[in-house]
Amino acid sequence: MCVYMPVVGLRSLQLGSGKPTHPAHSLITHLIDVLDLCCNHLTGNIPTQLSSLSKLGALYLQNNQLNGSIPPSLGSLDMLKRLDLSYNHLSGPIPVTLANIQPLKILDVRNNSLSGTVPTSLKRLDTGFLYQNNTKLCGAPFFKLRACTSFDNANVDVNTPRPFGLILNNHTTPKHEESKNATDLQTNCSPPTCSQPTKFPRIVIVIGVITGLVTLAAVGFLTYIRYRRQKQKIATTVDASESRFSTDHANELHSKNASPLVSLAYSTGWDPLADGLNSGDLSQEALQNFRYNLEEVESATQYFSEANVLGRGNFSTVFKGVLRDGSVVAIKSISVNSCKSEEAEFVKGLNLLVSLRHENLAGLRGFCCSRGRGECFFIYDFAPKGNLLKYLDVSNGNDRVLDWTTRVNIIKGIAKGLRYLHEENENKAPVVHQNISAEKIAIDNHYNPLILDSGLRKILADDTIFSALKMSAAMGYLAPEYITTGRFTEKSDVYSFGVVVLHVITGKQQLTNALRSAAESCKLEDFVDQNLNGNFSMTEAARLVRLALACTHELPDERPNMEVVVQELDGRNSQ
Repeated sequence: MCVYMPVVGLRSLQLGSGKPTHPAHSLITHLIDVLDLCCNHLTGNIPTQLSSLSKLGALYLQNNQLNGSIPPSLGSLDMLKRLDLSYNHLSGPIPVTLANIQPLKILDVRNNSLSGTVPTSLKRLDTGFLYQNNTKLCGAPFFKLRACTSFDNANVDVNTPRPFGLILNNHTTPKHEESKNATDLQTNCSPPTCSQPTKFPRIVIVIGVITGLVTLAAVGFLTYIRYRRQKQKIATTVDASESRFSTDHANELHSKNASPLVSLAYSTGWDPLADGLNSGDLSQEALQNFRYNLEEVESATQYFSEANVLGRGNFSTVFKGVLRDGSVVAIKSISVNSCKSEEAEFVKGLNLLVSLRHENLAGLRGFCCSRGRGECFFIYDFAPKGNLLKYLDVSNGNDRVLDWTTRVNIIKGIAKGLRYLHEENENKAPVVHQNISAEKIAIDNHYNPLILDSGLRKILADDTIFSALKMSAAMGYLAPEYITTGRFTEKSDVYSFGVVVLHVITGKQQLTNALRSAAESCKLEDFVDQNLNGNFSMTEAARLVRLALACTHELPDERPNMEVVVQELDGRNSQ
């Protein structure tokens, strides 16, 4: 039993304490195997009562505003395979109890404020343990984490040797050794010449040790800062706004070579198209045109600078980048753990992504996979005007108010892109997008629409796709039959397209009952975006509304296919 939400109105993550008040409570806790609460703006601490979900196999709490420490009681979830706590405000150590969960394959704690020593047993997760951007974490066995010092005693792993300072401060002597030392002291000292042992020498030793540790820590810290500055020289030289990120400026920024340390660390990257794997229908020459190395991706994004982040989703981050030829691109980073685990299936998905070519699809320029970072990167042409969502719910007079002709052209372009995906020929099989929405429509410099993420679902793991459906469900893009069948078809894409058309005509993100009623009764003056001030074609608006309502028919068989939709938009079916 899977539980996922958009949770309307929920702003804090709280579970009741004490005994359950309903007999169904016990049954539910033994049935839930996936609990997805990501991206709900939840606040507060993680409830310890989550440990009562004994059958839980996956817990997603990422992209919220949770704080406090990670409850050690989560370690009692002995069937847990995936735990995602990334992009919150959690602090304190990583409990050793989590490391002891044997089925655990993925632990994602990125972008928090965690501190202390990482349990060494988490090393068994390999790339499944994601811990970046927790500057106070330490642990020598983990790539990118500094070695622990005596100041990192908030989370000491009992299975590893303690730092020297801690051994000194916590030293205990067995009783038989204490007795032996006392005897030796009495034998070697006679009362006239021996006085009480002074503490001065021991204090000097302690002070010396502490001073040495502080010095080493300071040197290590300065070295780390210097290394980071070498990797990321953008704090005072780059303006994060898109309007000032010029191509000339980008050429200047990327003229230097990448850090040799970075090149060395990632020199043994994962290449899913290495020898021995089937590359499908793509020729070696075509492959070389699409394969980027990690150094190029790092250079383009200025080592994944936060200033270049365009957006974050529940399984990906998109960076703005500039390639060495000066072209501006969007680089989507996806965790390897979110991709299909079977490399043959992953390569098959890559073949599909590379093969899709249409003027209304976002153009894939290449990809790069790195086992060292545990990520895959997909390089797309950059769309400078943002996505379609940016042009909804804008105030009158705003420069983002689209005129009527532009809206019609955007609708036509989306339809043509979807028709290309759905059509079958000798070069490609039909492709169902599965996630058409205003957010997935990018706008280029000439206000042409570009469909994003076409074919991307073919490389993603099933639970990642399931998690990503929440936003589509919340915005009303999911076709009603998906609720009962759990399957996507070409007609479910048609439904989503119809919803997008209604959004474009109204200029609204939410289609209220009043708006839909106005559309169905052909009261176009109440339905069409008021920001247009009546500057639209009544005949064209009536045809578009009729088409959108047909596309969003409750029964999939009653919806037109995209070929018919394009013909209708071109006026070939009009009477």
